[in-house]
Amino acid sequence: MTTSNFDAAAATAAYLARMSPEEHATAIAYTQGGHWLMLWGWLISLLVAWLIIHSGLLTGLRDRLERRRPRPVLVSFVVGLVYLLISSVLSLPWAMYSDWWREKAYGLNNQTWSAWLGENLMATAIMTLGTAAFLVALYALIRAARRTWWIWASGLTTAFIVLSLVVSPIAIEPLFNDYTPAPEGPVRDAVVELAERTGVPSDKIYIYDGSKQSDRYTANVSGLFGTARMAMSDSMFAQGADLAEVRAVMGHEMGHYARSHILWSVAVLTGLAVLVFWLTDRLYPLFRRLLGARREGQIADPAGLPVLGAVVSTVALLLTPAMTTLSRTLETDADRFSLEHAQEPDGLAAALIKTAEYRAPSPSRLEEILFYDHPSVERRIRRAMEWKAAHPEAATDGAEAGETVETP
Repeated sequence: MTTSNFDAAAATAAYLARMSPEEHATAIAYTQGGHWLMLWGWLISLLVAWLIIHSGLLTGLRDRLERRRPRPVLVSFVVGLVYLLISSVLSLPWAMYSDWWREKAYGLNNQTWSAWLGENLMATAIMTLGTAAFLVALYALIRAARRTWWIWASGLTTAFIVLSLVVSPIAIEPLFNDYTPAPEGPVRDAVVELAERTGVPSDKIYIYDGSKQSDRYTANVSGLFGTARMAMSDSMFAQGADLAEVRAVMGHEMGHYARSHILWSVAVLTGLAVLVFWLTDRLYPLFRRLLGARREGQIADPAGLPVLGAVVSTVALLLTPAMTTLSRTLETDADRFSLEHAQEPDGLAAALIKTAEYRAPSPSRLEEILFYDHPSVERRIRRAMEWKAAHPEAATDGAEAGETVETP
């Protein structure tokens, strides 16, 4: 095939045809079912909040801790810790269904129930301790600046996000997976050459045992500043990735790094945090009445955490389109970077079609805008094929893709 009369639409259709009708139907069912999970997850969060409020556990704990004198810091930490633990326990059956059983049913989870539960408990413990510390600082801000706390809280949120991004690759991710530097060989050579050509550090390229949890074809960039790294799941190679795919996928991840997408995300999230906390401040009295929180005080009372959580989860659900739009914009830019620098449109298309099992490839435009944090697979492949048509001197023919490589 030559690119002089290359038909991007036909090439896109050919890649999509690699999936059987049954695989398309399964991908659609999984993806659209995931959209409904967002709604059900929100309703579960409201139910959990209602149960905790009407149990009286947090108000009773607050009253005991402040029986003799006010102890705002101690109360915010202890009540916050207890609230987070109870919420996790009450939400566990839902998490078992949505994160393990359903994933297992679609063949997207390789873990036994006990292995999944162990990781879930470890993640919950880490999240609980970190969030409890955040809540101490948040309630201190609310007490100190009752009218403008929502402005300062966005800065606090940014600080915690940055801290977690810096710490995660070195202290948290290794608890769940083994990350090893890519060994010498064709895979590392291809990635290092691309990294050096694009000005991206070539000493932070890792392989991790993602197949321990799932066979999803995936790679990622994580960390910030000196802890940033790019990692490929061993599931990529188990699914027959060739060097063209490796270059295309890692070119995409390098795009996230080179374009400072993580910092852009943090900046946008800071702005959204202002909106979320402002709405939370305004909506808290309404949700307090709706949930029947009679013994819980105003927003500065840590015993009202279930109310606060219900408001935040509601606002977050409503802001889903804004969050997905931000993510899609950055993913599109990363694809563009990969095409410009790796120049592997067929490698990118071949990799993308392998992700369609957990991301239905051809949603409606509205569905994509509302729910997709990546552009649709069909749209991404079409852009790759259009780039190929526009750059016949740079793009290689799909039939010339290299042989698959084994896990390094």
